[in-house]
Amino acid sequence: MSPVDRELVAARVLALRERLGPGVELLAVTKGFGTDAVEAAAAAGCTMVGENYAQELLVKADAAERAGVAVHFIGRLQSNKVRSLATVVSVWESVERASILDAIARRSPGATVLIQVNATGEAGKAGAPPDEVAALVSHGRDAGLRVDGLMTIGPTDGDADRTRAAFELVGRIADRLGLPVRSMGMSGDLDAALAAGSTRVRVGTALFGARPHPV
Repeated sequence: MSPVDRELVAARVLALRERLGPGVELLAVTKGFGTDAVEAAAAAGCTMVGENYAQELLVKADAAERAGVAVHFIGRLQSNKVRSLATVVSVWESVERASILDAIARRSPGATVLIQVNATGEAGKAGAPPDEVAALVSHGRDAGLRVDGLMTIGPTDGDADRTRAAFELVGRIADRLGLPVRSMGMSGDLDAALAAGSTRVRVGTALFGARPHPV
């Protein structure tokens, strides 16, 4: 695996921050890369990294702690993985079921979570249906969790109109529920996400390049 070029990552982070403007957080997605990506992100001033897979995250946990970056879990989450991740994850961004909220509340009382929304209606896609989001927010808060906002992923086909509609829908739900955080937008759809009011973007390839191995 080729090492991550720290200087190149730093330049890309700087350029991306200028593009994002004030008030939008950058979550550096290090999935598929080694611990050097975590270290490069921290050296470039990133304060948070995102991981999709429990096993891969656990391998990088010590590096993240040494680098002083918060770890956000952004992949599909199973209840039986919460126990192993509870001491490592700072923010759970991909919560889609009440059972996951309950598992997090048991293992990490008071944790910060986002509810993931399937805003495109694609079958089999991660995320709760839009009409279930309010109930999940209430359930999480009743369980003692800090429900900060919503997360979503744009349509698989990347269609511009559907992408815009999905992000705008999540923004409206967040507004209605008084949720400040809208984690939406990745390397390929940043402009649509920013136009729809994203407050946090999740970027991997635009910072680190193509992933060195399939994940």
